[in-house]
Amino acid sequence: MSKKSIHIVCALFLTIQVSFCVAQQPPPKILISVDMEGIGGVGTQNMVRSSGGKDYQLGRKLMTEEVNTVVAVIFEQGPAEILVNDSHGDMQNLLHTELDERVTYIQGNIKPFGMVQGLDSSFDAVIFLGYHTRAGDPDGFLAHTGSGSVKGLWLNDIEVGEGGLNAAYAGELGVPVILASGDSAFTVEIKKLIPTTTASTKTAVTPLVAHLVHPTMVRARLASATRNALASLKSAKIFTVGKPVRIKMRFATTARADILQAIPGMSRVDGFTVAYKAKNMVEAYKLIRLMYKYISF
Repeated sequence: MSKKSIHIVCALFLTIQVSFCVAQQPPPKILISVDMEGIGGVGTQNMVRSSGGKDYQLGRKLMTEEVNTVVAVIFEQGPAEILVNDSHGDMQNLLHTELDERVTYIQGNIKPFGMVQGLDSSFDAVIFLGYHTRAGDPDGFLAHTGSGSVKGLWLNDIEVGEGGLNAAYAGELGVPVILASGDSAFTVEIKKLIPTTTASTKTAVTPLVAHLVHPTMVRARLASATRNALASLKSAKIFTVGKPVRIKMRFATTARADILQAIPGMSRVDGFTVAYKAKNMVEAYKLIRLMYKYISF
């Protein structure tokens, strides 16, 4: 066999090997955590209230359409496994029958990992949709952290909102946040923590009023951002706060801080603030959710 023939055979063999390896790669596994305050077209508090809020049903539709926009772009790239976690309020907001039929989803809010329920180390990426800024941000729309009872949350002295908390949990599992959407202040906030792709859906005029663009334009932004995020998936960075995790949480009243002293290891920082050292983010996340959601006072 001539040298030329040998080179051709080798080239064909390498091509077959590469094609076989590509074919064997499993489809990406992605969690989409979707909140509501940062969804495009949502411009008042009533739109996110399930208990008779004006235009809440429209908010649900807009929320579902944003999920479907992102899902459609993901499937443009090929097969994928997508889990959608409803992450707003009672976590029963998405219109089930209008969701892309290729996804699976989690609904309901009685779950230990809240906005990131279902996430584990087998996932390749997380996407945050419709998020908002942390409590106290004057430039954010409907800014809060978990609930109105929380006035500040720190993980190892890093102040975080829901986006930062969820990203830290994902990071401990080795999963990067590749895309985060929400109001313009949220995109600034999350970028300070994670070098991720963002999409701005609105700008706050005041904490209760938003300057909106048409939902069609928002979905176009999301589609473009999703393509960019998927293109950089292999180089995506995770966000970690280290171990152990010192939780510090400040509340609106002293009563909740008083009650939390019943938890062994909980310390008092001041009248409104408590602290606890968790061994990792898994323990920290469950405790944080207990502190702001299930302690009812």
